[in-house]
Amino acid sequence: MSKRKPLVVVTRKLPDVVETRMMELFNTRLNASDAPMGRAELIEAVKTAEVLVPTVTDRIDKAVLLQAGDQLKLIANFGNGVDNIDVETALSRGITVTNTPGVLTEDTADFTMALIMAVSRRIIEGAKVIGADNSWGGWSPTWMLGHRIWGKRLGIIGMGRIGTAVARRAKAFGLQIHYHNRKPVHSKIEEQLEATYWESLDQMLARMDIVSVNCPHTPATYHLLSARRLKLMKPEAIIVNTARGEVIDENALARMLEAGELGGAGLDVFEHEPAVNPRLLKAKKAVLLPHMGSATIEGRIDMGEKVIINIKTWVDGHNPPDRVLPSML
Repeated sequence: MSKRKPLVVVTRKLPDVVETRMMELFNTRLNASDAPMGRAELIEAVKTAEVLVPTVTDRIDKAVLLQAGDQLKLIANFGNGVDNIDVETALSRGITVTNTPGVLTEDTADFTMALIMAVSRRIIEGAKVIGADNSWGGWSPTWMLGHRIWGKRLGIIGMGRIGTAVARRAKAFGLQIHYHNRKPVHSKIEEQLEATYWESLDQMLARMDIVSVNCPHTPATYHLLSARRLKLMKPEAIIVNTARGEVIDENALARMLEAGELGGAGLDVFEHEPAVNPRLLKAKKAVLLPHMGSATIEGRIDMGEKVIINIKTWVDGHNPPDRVLPSML
């Protein structure tokens, strides 16, 4: 393969250190404004780029890919999930797709624990009391009572890298670890975490105090937590989602929160981002955050370095280390 610099089109603004290195290595077209590309801009990008670097906000679907030029050979996604890309169509057109696995594990696990604490201990509600109106009347033995998490049962849906990292943190907080996964994790990990495997998601949900969603969004996990499954949960249980909004039936969740049929919800992702379900906005027991789970400087730089390695490896004529294969979908 030629050592010339390929044209790399980046759809959103990345950390300066990442952009600088990309400019050094490749013929890079940056998005200085950070405004999300419209559909016409994405189509223009795939018509001209040899490498496209999209993010989770960019929908690279079949209609876009069918207009790609023959020169587009690599889509190096700036993100772990690839549900924003029609990978099957890309592969059928000879376009390699890569992602950035592993680098967001610790940040997302930290954030999951933060949401569990925020919902259980009503941290956001308390912070709002210390405001401009100075409505706090002082300490009271029965005011702003939340729930202890020590000794509670945590059910993790998806025991991959992030789910396992959440489990390690949760165990240190005194939570009892339960999980549902396609198959049990290695016995040594189970022993270390004192974790209980549930083959049946329904049976696990009915017994948990806290549920954490840590599985990817795939056709198989769309509305995995359906209205029927949400109703299996105990009325005082809370649910936290730092994975993908599409995994939960948001309308059903909002109805249950309104009716007092759940103890609370902590959501960092939403089914129709960036739109947020108006009913969730009104729910008193919901902590809603704007997709911040991986938002650390260190995490974003690590993601950028992964993207660069994938592109550079492809330029050098080798298979990128983070290829997304059909068997992974």
